[in-house]
Amino acid sequence: MYKYYFRPEYGSKNLLIEFFNNNKNDNFIPDLLNTIVELEPKITDITDLWMNAEIIINIESNLGEFFLSKDIWGLAFIIAENNQKCLSRINSILDNSKKFNKVEVNFEDYKLK
Repeated sequence: MYKYYFRPEYGSKNLLIEFFNNNKNDNFIPDLLNTIVELEPKITDITDLWMNAEIIINIESNLGEFFLSKDIWGLAFIIAENNQKCLSRINSILDNSKKFNKVEVNFEDYKLK
């Protein structure tokens, strides 16, 4: 089971989805895309940020565009700054999936002090 947070970006009202701990396996991206299949996700571009050991995947869906960032340390993020409706729908789908486990967070922890 993949664990994730649905939380604010640091110092922002925009939300993101953060996957952690168990996303190093090769099945993570296919499992994620298969779970949100109702959104008809289509990968449109992949950028390899080799200096950061990270890839950015641009994805189009029937609710608009979002980005998946994944690094070699097992962290991954879904970001949709201008498409919070899509992000909320992804959260809802993941929250009802048997492959993903949402971990609740305190939104106050992400405010800049």
